[in-house]
Amino acid sequence: MAEKLRFCVLGAGHGGTAMAAHLALMGFEVNLYNRSRERIEPIIERGGIELLAHDVEAAEGGEARLGLVTDDCGAAMADADVLMVVVPAMAHRFMAEQMAPHLRDGQTVVLNPGRTGGALEVRHVLNEMGCTADILLAEAQTLIYAARATGPAQTQIFSLKNNVPVAALPGHRTAEVVRVLRTAFPQFVAGDNVLKTSLNNVAVMFHPTVLVMNAGRVEDTLGDFEYYLQGITPSIAHVLERVDEERIRVAEALGLHATGVKTWLYVSYDAAGRTLYDAVHAHAGYKGIKAPATLQHRYILEDVPTSLVPMISLGEELGVDMTTMRSIANIACLLVGQDLWAEGRTVETLGLKGLTVRQIRRLVMDGEPGEP
Repeated sequence: MAEKLRFCVLGAGHGGTAMAAHLALMGFEVNLYNRSRERIEPIIERGGIELLAHDVEAAEGGEARLGLVTDDCGAAMADADVLMVVVPAMAHRFMAEQMAPHLRDGQTVVLNPGRTGGALEVRHVLNEMGCTADILLAEAQTLIYAARATGPAQTQIFSLKNNVPVAALPGHRTAEVVRVLRTAFPQFVAGDNVLKTSLNNVAVMFHPTVLVMNAGRVEDTLGDFEYYLQGITPSIAHVLERVDEERIRVAEALGLHATGVKTWLYVSYDAAGRTLYDAVHAHAGYKGIKAPATLQHRYILEDVPTSLVPMISLGEELGVDMTTMRSIANIACLLVGQDLWAEGRTVETLGLKGLTVRQIRRLVMDGEPGEP
């Protein structure tokens, strides 16, 4: 590719502002879209975002000048080669609906991250809306950054992961996605398929489970404690290990190998330890990240319906005992007073209900399930 790719970041939250600023400081043209103009008004007035780098080896800080910053999705997408969707997974359906009329042949769309089943859901929505553009659709296993927006037009990157698997739907196009993304991010590596990236979704581990088990502490302190380093005690780490075992068994039922979360911490952050508790506390990038101030937070409101529920639904469809995950999801619903099961992704909404393991694997690799 002789010319530098042009990026559009869709979503101006913690991850979106970090990605837009980082890309701009690397010399790429970047447009930024957000559905609420109020959130991006300070960025429009400033003409960009101030990036604070917690670790200069991860990203250089500075004043990042952006191209078009707008609440007009079509305008933001118009001249972009790569569309980086950086929104809570509950907004993937909305974003697919916004993108559908404006997508054009040759564009690459990447969910950062897809959580569990994100690419499957987006493809289903695009088909429902009659979108025929020949796009390259993919999902990342996790967000490449640990970052927080620290002001109206200011963001901070705490750390950058060493490698992030990404997979296309259909899977045989993954190499194309990696080639595109590595022009900016050498950290992206090829994942086997979107089942693998979905089942290696570490949000299942560190978001709903930790927040649910720290519910009293969150309400008592309004989140005034370090979420990872104080919120993950030895006993809570033990529960996380049980959740991890169920996730790995779902992958095995599909004939896949899922990376254990302790191994993931080492590969992503060089954080090593004899136990999961030790590995979490060996990760310097978690230092300073505070807990949410409320239980009405995306770690529950997003990650239960888009991470836990689809994993439980798929696991139970395959005959896997999902007792620990189901318990966490049920308690989460009670804590926030919502039926998160009703709005969650399931084998029905992802188009996997009734498919054999062979059909599911063919669907994600070839785009069609074929005969049983």
